[in-house]
Amino acid sequence: MITISVVLIVKNEEDVLARCLDSVRTAADEIVIVDTGSTDRTREIAAEYTSAVYSFDWIDDFAAARNYAFSLATSAYILWLDADDIFLEADREKLLKLKAELPTNIDAVSMNYHLAKDEYGRVTSSLRRNRLVKRSRGFRWIGAVHEYLEVHGPSLASDIAVTHASLRHDSDRNLRIYEKRLAAGEFFNARDTFYYANELKDHGKYEQAIAQYAKFLSSGEGWVEDNISACAKLSDCYSSLGNDDMMLHYALISFRYGTPLPEFCCRIGYWHLQKNAFDTAAYWYQAALLTPKSAQTWSLTSDQCATWLPHLQLCVCFDRLGDHARAYMHNEKAREYRPHDASVLHNKKYLEGILFPDKTKSEPLDQQEDKVSI
Repeated sequence: MITISVVLIVKNEEDVLARCLDSVRTAADEIVIVDTGSTDRTREIAAEYTSAVYSFDWIDDFAAARNYAFSLATSAYILWLDADDIFLEADREKLLKLKAELPTNIDAVSMNYHLAKDEYGRVTSSLRRNRLVKRSRGFRWIGAVHEYLEVHGPSLASDIAVTHASLRHDSDRNLRIYEKRLAAGEFFNARDTFYYANELKDHGKYEQAIAQYAKFLSSGEGWVEDNISACAKLSDCYSSLGNDDMMLHYALISFRYGTPLPEFCCRIGYWHLQKNAFDTAAYWYQAALLTPKSAQTWSLTSDQCATWLPHLQLCVCFDRLGDHARAYMHNEKAREYRPHDASVLHNKKYLEGILFPDKTKSEPLDQQEDKVSI
């Protein structure tokens, strides 16, 4: 059985820290907490779980803080978390099993990172992160903001998930750091440029974001996952600016970097749907459903584009084409994912009125719906 040091960097996390540590303490041989300047009860709460509570002077550099935290670990493996992350019960059991069975030749274990769920508890946004690494390998964090852990050697892609359960977020912090670095004349590499563009987009500065994404793509130095993501975000920026043609353009540009992903198929389908090209739109929504889903997804994914959303939009397309049976079939598929969704229920009522009139003929005419909901 391996030993595990659970390592966190924290600042003013009194509302979530205990929840995080409670979720992982049974798997931890050691807990290391590095505080970067808390003014609340964070250090006091941390001391209830471990004596290994340290301070680090914040220098606007997440990698520096994480590398310092890693240097304090003493177990064979290091598991890193943020204070607003948790292991759900099923994942904690998987983690304990992994701890008991992990071959010692494995240098890194990646885990799913669940970022958001819908009202039915289904994951809607996720990615994959290297979470557990062999301490003796001396792996390092890179990047002042949106840092990543550079690993190599034998690795394992586990089905364990870490769930992000944030209660609050300093939405301006990262943008402030980037702008401070720019003002100091610091050089931005391709990855810096990509994540700076993300911050600009998230703050509604779409024109500036577009310029940075374009700079990033033109460098030719980005990771494939980031290139694909940049195309998606450029598409979003142009959509927010009302430029649907450029939205379509960058959805198509994404195909340069690999197999068409469901998100882009849905974007292209929507463009054609808005043009009333229902046959073409249906083609792209069907393509979204047929795109293979990779077991290892390192870039951010939106599961809705591979599940209920294409079915709901195919219902719209086939209704407009007069194929109500296929419209109904796709709406029922969408209903499997979203049984109480207002649009899905609206469509069900309307289409059953067409397909099964004997069951609805007693309903007053003014309550009948006249079209499918998008």
